[in-house]
Amino acid sequence: MNIGIVGLGTSLPERRITNDDLAKTLDTSDEWIRTRTGIGARRIATDEVDVTDLATEAAQQALIDANLTADDIGLIVVGTATGRAFPSTACIVQERLGVLGATAFDISAACSGFIFALQTASSMMGATNSKYALVIGAEKMSSIVDWSDRSTAILFGDGAGAVVLGPTEQQGLNAFELGTDGRGAHLLFKELDGPIEMNGREVFKFAVRKLPEIVDKVIQKANGSLESLDLLIPHQANLRIIDAARERLGIDEKKVIVTIDEHANTSAASIPLALEEARRQGRLQPGTTLVLAGFGAGLTWGASYITWTKGENI
Repeated sequence: MNIGIVGLGTSLPERRITNDDLAKTLDTSDEWIRTRTGIGARRIATDEVDVTDLATEAAQQALIDANLTADDIGLIVVGTATGRAFPSTACIVQERLGVLGATAFDISAACSGFIFALQTASSMMGATNSKYALVIGAEKMSSIVDWSDRSTAILFGDGAGAVVLGPTEQQGLNAFELGTDGRGAHLLFKELDGPIEMNGREVFKFAVRKLPEIVDKVIQKANGSLESLDLLIPHQANLRIIDAARERLGIDEKKVIVTIDEHANTSAASIPLALEEARRQGRLQPGTTLVLAGFGAGLTWGASYITWTKGENI
């Protein structure tokens, strides 16, 4: 069975926090943040909104987009670093959607979580007899940030994105490149009761090196080429990382989707949120080739080569 993305949905909190807002309580400025990160604003959920709320809304929108109901879904995989210990975020989403009997679980791979979840779900669809699967990246990063720490408080935002995987006219998910290097676990981490801690300089160096590497590798696996690639949708961690990777690859900046100015770093949610932005711009047409590429704590990395194709049910 050919498998591709047949539905897409997102969820962003209403509250928008600008750099100027942060400057009221932190020793920073809009210019300082933009120069170093490319971030101008971020969406921050209220205390009453949980990561499961964001994940559920994104999933509902994806189902509507795919012209499907909850009864069609046999598998739910959620990439998140801010969900509860147990039950999983996926279990709560399953109950809220009414997807009775579907296999549901979370994956923790930090900012690479959506790619890990995408590969896991696509490989499990046959084993679970699932014609359709929900893959969600959802984060409430504001719940784990130390808002007095300028080095991390400026970087993150909240949100969720979801896709429905299902049968397509042509193979949509063509290749994956995943990996982990636990030797870098100390560079970006969160203890159980503590906030995010990060060695920003070393994470930056890792990302600038790894992002172009995995893009090149996944294109080779798919027997594609950089020249024929239509879109690159990278994890939105830092504009300087994205630009450095793009320049190393020799990709025109017009081919790169960037949402960090308004979303900041939403961890596992950043790639599906950027995918929706690509669609909003009219950039996703049948036959469009794109690479999704992420990197994060672990250290982890993942990329997927996708051909945008029409779903059989549409």
